[in-house]
Amino acid sequence: MRALTRPARGVREVDCDALVVGSGAGGSVAALELARAGRSVTVLEEGPRVSTADLAGRSPAESMRRLYRNGGATAVLGTPAIAYGEASVVGGTTVVNGGLLWEPSATVLNRWAALSGYGGYREPVVGARFAEVARRLGMIVQEHGDGNEDSRLLARAAESLGWRWQHPQRVVRGCLHRNQCATGCPSGAKQSMALSYLPQAELHGARISPGVRAERIVHDRGVVRAVEATDTEGRRTRYRPRSVFVAAGPIGTPVLLRRSGIHRRVAGRRLELHLNLRTVARFPRVVDAVRGTMFTAQVQEHSALGILVMPSNLTPGGLGAALAGRAPHEVDELLSARAHLGMFTTQVRMQGAARITTLAGRAPLLRHGMTPADHHTLRLAFRRTARLLFAAGAVELLPPTSSAGPLRSEADVAAYCERVRSADWELVSVHGMASCPMALPERGGVCDETGRPHGFSNLHLCDASVLPGAPGISPQGTIMSFAHEIVSRHLEAT
Repeated sequence: MRALTRPARGVREVDCDALVVGSGAGGSVAALELARAGRSVTVLEEGPRVSTADLAGRSPAESMRRLYRNGGATAVLGTPAIAYGEASVVGGTTVVNGGLLWEPSATVLNRWAALSGYGGYREPVVGARFAEVARRLGMIVQEHGDGNEDSRLLARAAESLGWRWQHPQRVVRGCLHRNQCATGCPSGAKQSMALSYLPQAELHGARISPGVRAERIVHDRGVVRAVEATDTEGRRTRYRPRSVFVAAGPIGTPVLLRRSGIHRRVAGRRLELHLNLRTVARFPRVVDAVRGTMFTAQVQEHSALGILVMPSNLTPGGLGAALAGRAPHEVDELLSARAHLGMFTTQVRMQGAARITTLAGRAPLLRHGMTPADHHTLRLAFRRTARLLFAAGAVELLPPTSSAGPLRSEADVAAYCERVRSADWELVSVHGMASCPMALPERGGVCDETGRPHGFSNLHLCDASVLPGAPGISPQGTIMSFAHEIVSRHLEAT
């Protein structure tokens, strides 16, 4: 337990009813609902605030460097290393995701209830919260529209195989298919938190402070007394809130707790991930995959295994990243054939977990423990993806292993899957969860059903870190549904 300290000279002091740390999917919910309830709310966000005009005026590469933590180059160490991406900007990762909004299944919620020992977040409760989020954000079913030939090919292939597929549910208004979702929507169509919940929170009096990093939570006997923060100029502020809602993300939240001496042994001990395999497919016909949005079809036939397949519309930067490990002559040949290429993402729910092992200075060190079962699932996922893409008419596949050559038949795919090693996979993750899970203490939980870390009265967690596990779907809808319920319980109790 940390003793109370007097603020140092030159430290500004600010009183507020509620302090929200982080402005992504969870923090924005807290900011809006607390402000609507008449609370004095301050939101701290480590990253900058950017406008739609700012996004439209910058190249995707510039936006990537500015909007992503570490320029998008965070690594989860292990065999193999995994490239992890999350945003550091007002609005959080909702600014750079695909605007997808999926509801967690009753099966997942029931499994989490059994795992956590808490039964208050089953389908009736979470489903009602999700419906509220979908209504507020104007969720639509995103059909193919202009371009998206790669999605059409994938959907027709799924139908030919008798596999389930679905148009995605997205929170967009008047999507112009600029194909820049991952570097910030330049048209303002995507209803990120920066364009939806946060402006509404400000209308109710909330104050958003960009470029401010929460450094430490000062607490005594389970009560938060202050939160110490530093801005980009090194100026220090000591906030004295009545209640604190931490939503700094699946990495930032446990790091802040551990730095503050809160549940050091449990917070961040386990971080669950969705893994992405990227497969480049060459077609005999022009696909022009640059034209369209991120994707307009998702193949869900193998979702029970934690496997989803979807296009990730081709961009020069995305193709360059996928080909980075290949020989120059191979890259030149593929770039010249770009109109015939499609790039496809296979999302796999990882069974082994990552963890925050140490704090190296200000940056956390992440390691994962991919299991033999994960390696088996990745091979299975790639084989199913290859079958789907050959059914779509692909004549050549580049697997997510730079040392492997093109695959031109299912026999080639089978041979590749026989010889590929765990270290060979080139993996990406943009979904981290469950690093401070909502569960009973004896089951490894950090917080209770109100999002309060065990033993605390005025501290709440309300982001991806509180999920009891990985949902196997894009998690924004799940995060926001949980956050709405957490804040509602807090307001009812106070």
